[in-house]
Amino acid sequence: MTTAITPIVMPKWGLSMKEGTINAWLVDEGAEIAVGMPILDVETDKIANAVEAPDAGTLRRKVADAGDVLPVKALLGVLAPAGVSDAEIDAYVSSYQTPADEDDGAEAAPAYQFVDVDGLRIRYARRGNPDGPTVLFLHGFGGDLDNWLFNLDALADHHTVVALDLPAHGQSSPRLAGTTLAQLAAFVARFMDATDIGAAHIVGHSMGGGIAAQLAVDVPDRVLSVALISPVGFGDEVNNAYTEGFVSAQSRRDLKPVVELLFADSGLVSRQMLDDLLRYKRLDGVPEALTSLGTSLFADGRQREQPGQRLAETDKRVLVIWGKQDQIIPSAHAAHAPPGATVQVFDAAGHMSQMEKAGDVNALLRRHIDG
Repeated sequence: MTTAITPIVMPKWGLSMKEGTINAWLVDEGAEIAVGMPILDVETDKIANAVEAPDAGTLRRKVADAGDVLPVKALLGVLAPAGVSDAEIDAYVSSYQTPADEDDGAEAAPAYQFVDVDGLRIRYARRGNPDGPTVLFLHGFGGDLDNWLFNLDALADHHTVVALDLPAHGQSSPRLAGTTLAQLAAFVARFMDATDIGAAHIVGHSMGGGIAAQLAVDVPDRVLSVALISPVGFGDEVNNAYTEGFVSAQSRRDLKPVVELLFADSGLVSRQMLDDLLRYKRLDGVPEALTSLGTSLFADGRQREQPGQRLAETDKRVLVIWGKQDQIIPSAHAAHAPPGATVQVFDAAGHMSQMEKAGDVNALLRRHIDG
């Protein structure tokens, strides 16, 4: 009967995650669980978020307690139907051994790689199925490749997934490769050259969405499809109080209300997230680069470039995703998606729906990329 037992395990969110802290259970033992239901909150050194149920069933046993710090793949709880006895569940729990993290082996590929593009040192991650098509992820203003920490592994079974830190972001060189979407798209094409990516499905968030759309317009032979999450380039309005506030914030107290604008659930903003962002913003050259970029793209609360509205000129499949509570770029801009595009606007999500609605977004991305 133990084959009917479904383990709930510590997820691996992001390439560098090794362990997580249990904040709280969101359901009680005996509760009927549906696939994708949030069942407990976990905090990592990047973000706090809910673990979603991998399968449907009855929550028969909570194995982990609030406050426990456990490694990736550790057993957190057990789903099982009523026909499975308590003794069988006891035996399952006692015999469970946490599998080794495949990324910890001596021969495991490094989580991050670096490549020189136009004299800039660019950090990127590449993982997944080398026989599958490539999916290239582009983050937004002030972000980095860890903005995709809930998404990369979800697509890695059947695709090669690649995410980079754009110039002056993350751990890439703190110098810009241009201040327009056209210049940034041209840089991404040269990054693709440097990393042997002929063509890819492009997934872009916010500013990265504008870059993705520009890439599809300018070099369509390099783009297999386009998936855009709260992208720039579909309308005029943008909350430049966010971009300017992000650049000017010098302390955790200043930065916290700015970063909270990204999420419908401000509880996702962790102390570690704020500390990491402050550390990044204090790198030599970063404040000046972000100021130049924000001024060029978003001066006076208006978007300078509108490549999203030119996607109708291409023959690319387009997926547009927005959070209804987006406080940075209005979700009403989704109405400007090209004819034939798949459009999804999520309730209870803000500017970072790839984090707040990760399971749903990943399912949309898989269907979109697979055609």
